[in-house]
Amino acid sequence: MEKVITNNNVEEILSSSQPVLVDFWATWCGPCRMLSPIVDDIAKEYEGKAVVAKCNVDDCEEIAMQYGIRNIPTLLFFKDGKLVDRTVGVVPKQDIAAKLDALI
Repeated sequence: MEKVITNNNVEEILSSSQPVLVDFWATWCGPCRMLSPIVDDIAKEYEGKAVVAKCNVDDCEEIAMQYGIRNIPTLLFFKDGKLVDRTVGVVPKQDIAAKLDALI
């Protein structure tokens, strides 16, 4: 199950020893709603191998600004607490999985 990023737990989640995928989204964003079930599936399939988290840009504006989120949905990939990759827009599940597999 994916985690929810807040201003209080962002450092804890991003510093995981496992690769981390963060989905930056908003409730009003149509493409975000299209990507959400894909991210949910990835969270289930990678449980125990990677951390999957969601960050609502309306609730965490500072975090979105810190990572230069200008368009949503945006997926950020972290390894050892460092940003290593990103995608913008709706992307196929196999593309997300391939990026995570490369980090595991």
